[in-house]
Amino acid sequence: MLLDRIQAHLEAIYGVRCELKASDHLVDAAGARALGGHGDREELFVREAGDALELALYVRADADGFAGFCEATEGVSHFMYLVRAAELDRQVSLLELEAQAEVDKFASCALLGWRHGDVRSLYERLFDRVQFRDDLAPDARWRYEQANRLAKGYCRRLLELVVERRLEPLLAELRETYRMGSEAKLLRLGA
Repeated sequence: MLLDRIQAHLEAIYGVRCELKASDHLVDAAGARALGGHGDREELFVREAGDALELALYVRADADGFAGFCEATEGVSHFMYLVRAAELDRQVSLLELEAQAEVDKFASCALLGWRHGDVRSLYERLFDRVQFRDDLAPDARWRYEQANRLAKGYCRRLLELVVERRLEPLLAELRETYRMGSEAKLLRLGA
C-alpha cells in the first residue's frame, strides 16, 4: 500500500520508528464526513480519550500523480509527527505540523528522485507555484501560508545539499531538525 511505503520512507529519512501504521487508521470519505471533515482532501482526525489519542486519517483513494503523492505524504507526515509527539508527551502546534509536512514532501520527493530528478523544479513546484484553497478560514490560510514560507526558506538551504549530492549532511540536518521541540524547530525553519 502506498501509505505504508511513504511511512517507511519517512521513517528511513528521519531515523525513527513509528509504532502505529497510518494505513491502519484510514477512514473513507463517509467516515471522514462522520468525524466532521469534508471527505474531499487529506485530513487527520484527533480525539483525546483520557490519556490516549484516537486517530483517524483520510486520504482520497483516487489521489494519483504528483499531487496525490504529496497529499498522501502530508497525511502520513501529520500522523507520524503527532504519534511521535504523543510518545514524547510533547505538544505540537498546527503551524509546526503543517511546516513539517511541507518539509517532508520536499525531502521525500527529492530523495526519491535523487539520481534523476530536477530538484530545482521540484522546489519551485512545491513552494513557488503553490495555491491555497479559496474556502480556507483566515486563520487556516495564515497557518498554511506561514508553513509554506517557513518550509520554503528551510528547503532552500537543503536544496544545495541535494544538488551537490551530499546525502549524509542532508540526512543529518533533516534528522536534527525533526527532533527539535516546537519553538526551536520553528526558529530553525525561519532562520
